[in-house]
Amino acid sequence: NLQTVIVGETDLAAQAKWQEYKRYVSYEGALALISGWTGIDFGQYQPDQVLKHLHTNAIQSAVETFSTADPNRQWTVQGLADWVGIGGFGPLLVGSAETVADELQSWVEETDVDGFNLAYAVTHETFTDVVELLVPELQKRGVYKQEYQPGTLREKLFGQGPRLALPHPGAGYRRSAGVEQPAARVEVS
Repeated sequence: NLQTVIVGETDLAAQAKWQEYKRYVSYEGALALISGWTGIDFGQYQPDQVLKHLHTNAIQSAVETFSTADPNRQWTVQGLADWVGIGGFGPLLVGSAETVADELQSWVEETDVDGFNLAYAVTHETFTDVVELLVPELQKRGVYKQEYQPGTLREKLFGQGPRLALPHPGAGYRRSAGVEQPAARVEVS
């Protein structure tokens, strides 16, 4: 599952950022997204229509799914679009680096999860904020690496050097150092 993190210098700053981001959400786009996920055309309903009052098996099943996120909420089409617009089905964490780090650490302690897949709320700002605010807080707590072993991901996974191993089909496309390559030939007709 993806987690969306909106982090600010303070909890208040993060909340303000979240309110600003909500202004960027496309109602139609959010409905298209949730319609694609569920197979239900939510665009045919009025924004203030309560989902519980729509009597189809698919909608009742969808409402049950949404209700796990907020069991006391009366879901409307507009509320659904707002919820999906930032964060989707995944958890949304909004707060200072300390607040978000506390929540992430509690998940690790409670579930023994060993990592998180973060989604962005706004490209590139979300990841910049994570790198500049959240990562230093996690490093200060000793729960995030401060340096990495040298080598490429391929070396770390397969231990066979930084390039594709010879039996791999892609290795045949490698240019060899010091071997002259034939010039590309372009035919014009």
